[in-house]
Amino acid sequence: MRLDEASAEFHDFFERHYAELVRLAYLLTGEPHAADDIAADALVALWQNWDRFRAARHPQAYARGVVANLVRERIRSAVRERRRITLFWSRSPETTDLPDMAGSMDVRAALARLPFRKRACVVLRHAFDLSEKDTAMALGISVGTVKSQTSKAMAELERLLGTPATGEPVLGGRSR
Repeated sequence: MRLDEASAEFHDFFERHYAELVRLAYLLTGEPHAADDIAADALVALWQNWDRFRAARHPQAYARGVVANLVRERIRSAVRERRRITLFWSRSPETTDLPDMAGSMDVRAALARLPFRKRACVVLRHAFDLSEKDTAMALGISVGTVKSQTSKAMAELERLLGTPATGEPVLGGRSR
C-alpha cells in the first residue's frame, strides 16, 4: 500500500473513532486530560502498526484493546509510584476512614473503585453497548470472564451506589 493511501485511511479512522477512544479512556481512568493523552498514544501505536491493524479481523476491537492496555499500564505505573512514595515517606501505618459511599458517590467515582478488568467490562458492555463477544475481543479475555466480571462489577456498583429508585440500570444502558 502506498503511503498516501495508508495516510488517508488512518486519517479516516482517526476522524471516525478518536472521540470514542477518548470516551473509553475517560471512563476507564476518570481523568479527562489523561484520556486525551491515552487516545492519542493509542492512535500513534495504531499508525506505527497500520498494516497489522488494517489486517485485524475486528479493527475497532483492536483499537479498544490498545486503549485498555494503555490505561492498564498507566494504572499499574501510578500504583507502583504511590507504593514507592508511601514506602519512602511513611513512618507509620496509614489509616483512612472511608465515607459512606451508598447514595453519595456518582458513577465515575464508583467505577474508579473497581479493579481494572471489572471496570473495563462494565464500561464496554454498558457505556459502549458492546456485546459480550466484542468486549471479550477488546480486552483479550473469554466471553465467560466478561460475563462473570460484569456481573460481579454490577453487584459491587449497586452496593456502592444503592439501587436506583426508578429501576433504571446504574449506567443508563439497557439491562443485560
